[in-house]
Amino acid sequence: MKFIGIIPARYASTRFPGKPLADLLGKPMIQRVYEQVRGSLDAVCVATDDTRILEAVQAFGGQAILTSDQHRSGTDRCQEAYEKVGQGFDVVVNIQGDEPFIHPEQIETLKRCFDDPSTEIATLAQPFDADGDFEQTLFNPNSPKVVFNKRMEALYFSRSIIPYIRGEHYTQWLHQHTFYKHIGLYAYRAETLRAITALPRSPLEIAESLEQLRWLENGFRVKVGLTNQSTIGIDTPEDLERAVEFLRMRKTCKNTSER
Repeated sequence: MKFIGIIPARYASTRFPGKPLADLLGKPMIQRVYEQVRGSLDAVCVATDDTRILEAVQAFGGQAILTSDQHRSGTDRCQEAYEKVGQGFDVVVNIQGDEPFIHPEQIETLKRCFDDPSTEIATLAQPFDADGDFEQTLFNPNSPKVVFNKRMEALYFSRSIIPYIRGEHYTQWLHQHTFYKHIGLYAYRAETLRAITALPRSPLEIAESLEQLRWLENGFRVKVGLTNQSTIGIDTPEDLERAVEFLRMRKTCKNTSER
């Protein structure tokens, strides 16, 4: 089975214009993402709507393709890119372009979901820390949750807390049940990607602003792989500053250990 990773990257962003080209200690962010995943996949391609991103990727030797600027989601952009460059690959992995610290092990976990021939779509989930701050975890609508069945297939994704723990004060919920954060990394069989991008937006998708709900509403099964590794997503210039500091600290620790 052959896997192609596609990294959707658009220049326009309300909170952080030009984000894919933001400098991370001498490399644009899109290059950091590309280099993190290329060793785990048979091919990697950046799908962008902007020539500046295209040229930046080509400058470091990566593969990139121009796509429409009318796409509503990264999944739609992945489909166009796959039709243009992905023929011959069985599975498309949709990689967030603002996750420069994605772990190669997470890609491997996602790939293993397709050892099951019935898998149509796969994604990842991470257990919330039982000792974490519930205000920043369970109550955070920007941190979607997922529940799944015994076959590790998603039952529902939500920005709300799922499940609700009856009879316990919410400050104790993390100690009463294992809650799972949805990690926005997806993989689709090529024919499934084509099918889901042809679907109209669904009521649950519109309500929660989560495109994966469209797939569930239309009967597609989403396999869930588990990861314990955290990543650092970059949504704002402030996030970028934290990421730069993280890289500096990691570089310092590496240099110290090599002495």
